[in-house]
Amino acid sequence: MNRILSLVAMTTLVLATPAKASNTHDATMAVETAAATLAPNRFVWPDASLVDPVMRPVTVVVSIPLQRAFVYRGDTLVAASSVSTGKDDKPTPVGIYPILQKNEKHRSNLYNDAPMPFMQRLTWDGIALHAGRNPGFPDSHGCIRLPTEFAKKLFAITDVGTTVVITDDFVEGSTLDRNMLVTEVMRANAEQLAVLP
Repeated sequence: MNRILSLVAMTTLVLATPAKASNTHDATMAVETAAATLAPNRFVWPDASLVDPVMRPVTVVVSIPLQRAFVYRGDTLVAASSVSTGKDDKPTPVGIYPILQKNEKHRSNLYNDAPMPFMQRLTWDGIALHAGRNPGFPDSHGCIRLPTEFAKKLFAITDVGTTVVITDDFVEGSTLDRNMLVTEVMRANAEQLAVLP
């Protein structure tokens, strides 16, 4: 019981107390620790502007097996959230995607005009990040559903072109694994280039 209370206290601290630039490592570790125990429809997001005063580029990593989204500025973890990805019959496709389009008040043209607030399109055939029902397990038609407040915060810091990685891997670590940003085609090309005289 004390362990649960201390985790709740730490999550509250992370949500309520802005991290100072000199405490970036501590803030990142607190986000990573809190992310491991997030309940459905919950997230952790300290003040990202204070975690990274130079505002490095944002990368979002979605782990399907963990049902988590991780937000990095540069290589540093700054926020995390529970998500709900696609059901077995409508799986969320893994891959590396740029955000193609953003619409704060989007409605689905595929699923009965369903609201998709803070929509960030990843594919032209209907896969997006957006606010929605977040039960803690895969339950969407392929999109990545986010808690509403998290979706709103994420929408505010991304741009068209921001990189989103969707993976079947278990993501861990307070530092972005840059290997996730390399496609199989890029690896194959690098291998071919390496053998050239």
